[in-house]
Amino acid sequence: MSKVHRTFTSESVTQGHPDKVADIISDAILDAYMAGDKNSHVACETCVTTDFCMVFGEITSNTELSKEDIEKIIRDTIIEIGYDKPELEFDGNTCKVANRLHAQSQDINQGVDRGDEETGAGDQGMMFGFATNETESLMPYPIDLARKLTNKLTELRESGEIPYLRPDGKAQVSVNYDEDGNVISLDAVVLSTQHDETVSDDQETLKKDIREKLFKAVIPEGLITEDTKEHINPTGKFEIGGPHGDAGLTGRKIIVDTYGGYARHGGGAFSGKDCTKVDRSACYMARYIAKNIVASGLAEKCEIQLSYAIGVAEPTSVMVDTFGTAADIGDVKFEEIVRDNFRLTPDGIIETLGLRDTTYKQTAKYGHFGIEGLPWEKTDKVDDLKKYIKS
Repeated sequence: MSKVHRTFTSESVTQGHPDKVADIISDAILDAYMAGDKNSHVACETCVTTDFCMVFGEITSNTELSKEDIEKIIRDTIIEIGYDKPELEFDGNTCKVANRLHAQSQDINQGVDRGDEETGAGDQGMMFGFATNETESLMPYPIDLARKLTNKLTELRESGEIPYLRPDGKAQVSVNYDEDGNVISLDAVVLSTQHDETVSDDQETLKKDIREKLFKAVIPEGLITEDTKEHINPTGKFEIGGPHGDAGLTGRKIIVDTYGGYARHGGGAFSGKDCTKVDRSACYMARYIAKNIVASGLAEKCEIQLSYAIGVAEPTSVMVDTFGTAADIGDVKFEEIVRDNFRLTPDGIIETLGLRDTTYKQTAKYGHFGIEGLPWEKTDKVDDLKKYIKS
């Protein structure tokens, strides 16, 4: 085996993690407004704690949703995630719901809606996208594996294959790389999962089930060595979890939602925001660009930065970093390639990726990147980009 040069760690959380509960509710409300009015402007935040959920923020939409409609969306979403019993101290059937949504500021809206002109960016800021050829999904290996673990953990709970699981949980993996950047082994895997009282004093049964039904199903056998460290519910029992264990807020899992810390992040969260808000849509576009660059062979690894000014359509800057892995493209600059092949205004992004026809709750549940079927995961620009590689 090659010598370990560095170890990188990423984590992922399940749908029942309190911050993810908040994200999913925010996107469920966004989807409801977008379903009736594709031009809805939505900025919906959610907070959850013991038997309580509040939504707040700004909405401008021709979709008319009553307070009762919003409450039903919230309750149905909480139940769908798995919080449907009084003993969880957060039950979608009975928890208190507060609605503090109101109309969007006209000062912001005047810079976004500009009649026949290009839509202006909904906010200022910088956004990053990333891709690497170390996985089939062109995602970094650590976040790709961590997310597979949490998604499978949710599947094992929902199917009843491990009947005592509760919705909250998280996974963390530490991946070893050699000097050439190749994945060589798994240094450590950490898995914490909420459970009911039946295994509180029988953690060995839980650990056996996690090893047999989760780890063996998800972790490639060749990654595990005699030095791989394993931690399953390392503090012991984990009965109290979800919003009863910790308060949850929209937008607190921005690293989980992107590249697990492997690439840079501009600081903006995604969930609850409509597609005119570039801190969501431009991150999707940046991923689309980076993925197509890597898939085309222009680079083995690529990070894109876009930046915008509120109310201004064109980006204020475009940056491309290929980390020394670029193919020979002669004197042409990557920034020129990006501007020539991709529409970077809010309207251009929305139309290219079909963002007014996208269901967003799925991204809050399963991940915003590396998920098959999401429009920004397409590699339909590969042939256009290959022409820049010198023969």
